[in-house]
Amino acid sequence: MAMLSGGWETALKDEFKKPYYRELYRKVLQEYQTRQVFPPAADLFSAFEATPLEKVKAVILGQDPYHEPGQAHGMCFSVRPGTEIPPSLVNIFQELHDDLGCRIPNNGYLMKWAEQGVFLLNTILTVRAHQAASHRGIGWEQFTDAAIRALNAQDRPIVFLLWGRPAGEKRGLLDNPRHLVLQAPHPSPLSAYRGFFGCRHFSRCNDFLSSHGSSPIDWQIEDI
Repeated sequence: MAMLSGGWETALKDEFKKPYYRELYRKVLQEYQTRQVFPPAADLFSAFEATPLEKVKAVILGQDPYHEPGQAHGMCFSVRPGTEIPPSLVNIFQELHDDLGCRIPNNGYLMKWAEQGVFLLNTILTVRAHQAASHRGIGWEQFTDAAIRALNAQDRPIVFLLWGRPAGEKRGLLDNPRHLVLQAPHPSPLSAYRGFFGCRHFSRCNDFLSSHGSSPIDWQIEDI
C-alpha cells in the first residue's frame, strides 16, 4: 500500500506498528491480488495526499468507497472527470445549490475542495467490486479513527460534517471544544429526504470558519 505524507505520516506513525495494521495490510494486499478492489492501490491514500494535516479546515466523512468500476479514487464522494456523477453526489450538489446557490457542475471531481482544506475521508478505505461494505470490520475503522483523533487534537477550529450512521458514530471521538460537529442523514437517495436536504451544512461550515478568522471554502465546482 502507498505511504502517507503531508504530516499524516507523523500523526499516524504508531498505527503502522500495531498488530491490527499488519493484519489489515496482509488482508488488503491479498484482496488486491485476488479480487477486483477499489480504489486502485495507487489512490488508496489520495485524501491524505491532497489535504495535509496542518491544512485541514473541514472534514467530510463518508462510509466506504464507490464500488463500481471507474468511480472511486480515494476521496469520499468524488469521481474523476468524465465519470458519471453518482446519485449521492447529485444530492450533495443539489443541497449546495439550495444552500449557497452554487451551480450544479457537469462533473464530480472534488479536488478543488481537498486543495482548500476539505479532508474527504471514508471510514473504510477499500471495497470489493459490486459489494458495498465488503471490507467493513477488517481494520480500516481503527485506522481512520486514529486519523479522526489526530484531527480532533488540532489546536485550531475544524468543521466535521458527519453524514450517515457510520459517520455519525464517530461523534464520540470529537470532544475538542474548538471544533464544530455537524450531523445529517447520508445524502444517498434512500436517506437524503430524511434530513440531508435542508441541513445547510455548507453555509454553516463557512459561517463558523469565517467567525473564527479562517477563510471560507469556495464550494463551487467548475464545469470541465
